[in-house]
Amino acid sequence: MTRPIRAFISRPALEHNLGVARRHAGDARVWAVVKANAYGHGLLRVAPAFGPADGFALLDLEDAARLRDTGHEKPILLLEGFFGYDDLLLVAHYRLTPAIHSLWQVELLEAADLPMAIPVFVKLNTGMNRLGFPPEQFAQAIGRLKRCRAVSGITLMTHFADADGKRGVAGQLALFRGAAGGFNFPVSVANSAALLRYPETACDWVRPGIMLYGCSPFPDVTAETLGLKPAMTLGSEIIAVQDLHTGDEVGYGGTFRAGQPMRIGVVACGYADGYPRHAPSGTPVLVAGKRTATVGRVSMDLLTIDLSAHGDFGVGTPVTLWGNGLAADEVSRHAGTVSYEMLCALAQRVPVVET
Repeated sequence: MTRPIRAFISRPALEHNLGVARRHAGDARVWAVVKANAYGHGLLRVAPAFGPADGFALLDLEDAARLRDTGHEKPILLLEGFFGYDDLLLVAHYRLTPAIHSLWQVELLEAADLPMAIPVFVKLNTGMNRLGFPPEQFAQAIGRLKRCRAVSGITLMTHFADADGKRGVAGQLALFRGAAGGFNFPVSVANSAALLRYPETACDWVRPGIMLYGCSPFPDVTAETLGLKPAMTLGSEIIAVQDLHTGDEVGYGGTFRAGQPMRIGVVACGYADGYPRHAPSGTPVLVAGKRTATVGRVSMDLLTIDLSAHGDFGVGTPVTLWGNGLAADEVSRHAGTVSYEMLCALAQRVPVVET
């Protein structure tokens, strides 16, 4: 016997969202960002849907190897590059494109005896202050890579810190253009938010991520408004019903107390399935397509919902935790997190159904 919880992954939605990204990209080529197991959707599950993309972008060598071993021949960008000489040998073997963000990586490339030269993306730190060369080292790094026999081509890149916020991209884009303007290399700067909001950032390569999975990168703009469709729907069922008296408490800690007689449903879904533990009472859910909300604290395997207005719903009634009809972005806002985290947190124990 299996629990009724399921994650439904929609290939048509994935294909549609890639089409939206392509329209915004114009003539630019598209990296489909599939890091973190394709944002929880399953790397090998989504790869066929993203076949029309010009390449894949991810973090792990193992994931890149899986794509190659299953027949995917398009370029694969390693967003954090390589981490040692043995990695670099595998990068060449699997014909990957590493991001170069530090001088130690340049030194490894200069010392490497590779079976073939590889293309690289050289990252400039324009204010994110995570990975990337500081502007004063950028020209030096590019000069060394131009002379490096292990390098077959160079693309310049950066990452925006606030493309989804009030500051936007102007400051970082100006810094990037100032540092990169003297070089005649292709450029990649646009993530989902920049691609959707700042068309001037499309350049030569774009790197859409969250939008491919049907979520909005903006706190104030819905995915539906952007023309995106949810690729993942997390669904379960009511497995028990409780009738509460005034004053009865629900769940661990008794954080919810009934102010009047009410009816609640117990749903087979908890934080061990990937539902956010800190989602408070009032977080929206759909029961047979009708909107209601959670009550009490989310536990490991279960959560509870208000059925007071839905007296005809009982055991076996379907529940949508997020996805079709209920945006993951809305649920994440109630839970004090972001849709990225919720999607990536989908637990391995949740069966996945492709639709």
